[in-house]
Amino acid sequence: MSHSNPSPEPNPTESDDEVIGKAFRISVLVILVALLVIAAISLSGGVDDAPPPIDAVDPVEAHKSTAVAEIPQIPFTDITEAAGIVFPHRNGATGQKLLPETMGSGVAFFDADGDGDADLLLARGTDWPWSTPRTDAPSLALFENDGKGKFTDVSARSGLTDSFMATGLAVGDFDGDGDTDVFAAAVGPDHLLRNDGGTFVDVTATAGVRGPEDAWSSSAAFFDADRDGDLDLFVANYVSWSRDLDLSIENSLTGVGRAYGQPTQFPGGICRLYRNDGHGVFSDVSASSGVEVLEANGGRPAAKALAVVPVDIDRDGHLDLVIANDTVRNFLFHNRGDGTFEEVGERAGIAYNTNGQATGAMGIDAADYRDDGAIAIAIGNFAAEMTSLFVSIPDKISFFDQNVDEGIGPPSRRWLSFGVFFFDADLDGWLDLFQVNGHLEDEIAAVQPDQRYRQPAQLFWHRGGDAPSCYAPVPDAKLGDLVVPIVGRGAAYADIDGDGDLDVCLTQVAGPPRLLRNDQALGNHWLRVRLFGTTERPSVIGTRVRLTAQGRTRELVVMPTRSYLSQVELPVTFGLGSATEVERLEVIWPDGTRSEHPVPAIDQLIEVRHP
Repeated sequence: MSHSNPSPEPNPTESDDEVIGKAFRISVLVILVALLVIAAISLSGGVDDAPPPIDAVDPVEAHKSTAVAEIPQIPFTDITEAAGIVFPHRNGATGQKLLPETMGSGVAFFDADGDGDADLLLARGTDWPWSTPRTDAPSLALFENDGKGKFTDVSARSGLTDSFMATGLAVGDFDGDGDTDVFAAAVGPDHLLRNDGGTFVDVTATAGVRGPEDAWSSSAAFFDADRDGDLDLFVANYVSWSRDLDLSIENSLTGVGRAYGQPTQFPGGICRLYRNDGHGVFSDVSASSGVEVLEANGGRPAAKALAVVPVDIDRDGHLDLVIANDTVRNFLFHNRGDGTFEEVGERAGIAYNTNGQATGAMGIDAADYRDDGAIAIAIGNFAAEMTSLFVSIPDKISFFDQNVDEGIGPPSRRWLSFGVFFFDADLDGWLDLFQVNGHLEDEIAAVQPDQRYRQPAQLFWHRGGDAPSCYAPVPDAKLGDLVVPIVGRGAAYADIDGDGDLDVCLTQVAGPPRLLRNDQALGNHWLRVRLFGTTERPSVIGTRVRLTAQGRTRELVVMPTRSYLSQVELPVTFGLGSATEVERLEVIWPDGTRSEHPVPAIDQLIEVRHP
């Protein structure tokens, strides 16, 4: 795929500070490029007409410091089969190279049966309706956790028997009955599954969230858009797609044959917001809420959305939405506080990369990784595009891409990244950054020798608060099975075995998922917090948890929607490093209530209830 987009026109409403900031970033980029060119000429004696391979243009050495030698061992062990996980992805491919076949599907960790541990839900595709013969195998599988990391397939007795082209997953208690429900996005009609004590009932039709018959939904999120106490539903939509349109597009790899089409060759889609009206019924408020974005020239749908993360950008108590769009500008829907949103991505500085171009944006996450109140938006991008790291001015809707400055830009440039998330892999008290990679084309190496279809995942270790750049890539030798190349797509984390550190599950195209146990043994302390709301407001999604230890305060947000098509567990995990006590634990609930809670001991999971 190629990704190109004209530089955006200057916004006449921008402040002088915003204009100066943009000019400064462009100047820095120009200087860096000039220095690289001069260095190349001095070493080679001239300019080579052929561009060097990606690996040759890798200034990561410039960002290394003595701290790199201190990167710890953070090994992950593949326990997929031993844990009882068997559910290979089925993409329906028969050689026609239809775009949905290569985009993969999601994974969700959530407590399906109410016993307190993280169960595992996996989505996969199915055979196309026109396939002969066709196998209508179930498209969702639920694996029940025994609390120690052993899983049992309970899909059949849980009612998960439907077959459809499943893509993304979202989890949340939309009806307030105490059970966590599931929304499954799809190519075609979506599915809402109400959890009735561990058995799932399809209530899509009565709830009103089926979506258009010809839509391609990707990621989805349950969140309280209007702060009325119940969970609304946002559904990201990718391109407008049909089999006939796909087959009409001539797209090929030189000397190989037909290739998967580029998103630039398809019209955009419409993202949808469903307002929860109570009693299990939703209203489609996409247009009136402001999330239905149309192109200025022609009024066609503007989104090509693959991932979403709800995050309160300006700390006003209302969750905003950041959307990763593939080959068109990213969106930032600022919540006005009345259930409506304003799209401000360009003005905020997250719509484009530092060159003013849209990227092939796939997965997304948000976190305060420096503990200074600045929100960082990480976005995994296409091959030859660095992972974006948009960092805000604290409490402002203004971002700057600091991927190079923070050490993740150059090392992430080679691979094609899908799922990304922040988490504390080694429990040292700092948020690391993970991304899973994999190409779209199984024969890509034939035309791009420096690329691979199966690619290793990457973990960027947070060096600590005093490092000149926060992140350093963890060497493959220190990551165990995490770096085994796969066709990576979805990614999520949870503590599956109750030992305090976070394990991960990855999905891949036309292959089995990979459940990877975190086997770090660094002796760092930790605290896990599980929250409970009230009878009137049972959901804790969007709750901010602030912990102070050794005089340092950190904040984590209860938000399952992260990564790509996937959901992480609801409990939050604080790594404590060498700290042996927690000085303060404060919770800021979605309704604005603040409460403090004693922490009598560490290295345990504690339960906190809304006062």
